[in-house]
Amino acid sequence: MSKLKIERGVSRTERVKLQVSIEQSLAHDIELMAQWSDNEKNYIVNELLRFALEQATEFQGHKRSLSGKPAASVSAPQKIPGSSAAGGTKSALTGQPQGGI
Repeated sequence: MSKLKIERGVSRTERVKLQVSIEQSLAHDIELMAQWSDNEKNYIVNELLRFALEQATEFQGHKRSLSGKPAASVSAPQKIPGSSAAGGTKSALTGQPQGGI
């Protein structure tokens, strides 16, 4: 099993907005992890989701089995030419700027 690694004080990047409701206990833990690691909550949520998706072997198999549709990697945000000079990234799927949660 892989280990989740949260880096301390990484640079802040733009993200795609995803509006969801989560349990209060999860929100509290995310806030606590953000404070502990000196990162924004958005970064913590992205890393947790990236880690979970990488560990979901059944989903990864399904993703690979899709024919004719290239699967986007969840391993790291991808830089796309034309992204903002402030170090922003754009979605590898839509080319749109990525915003916060």
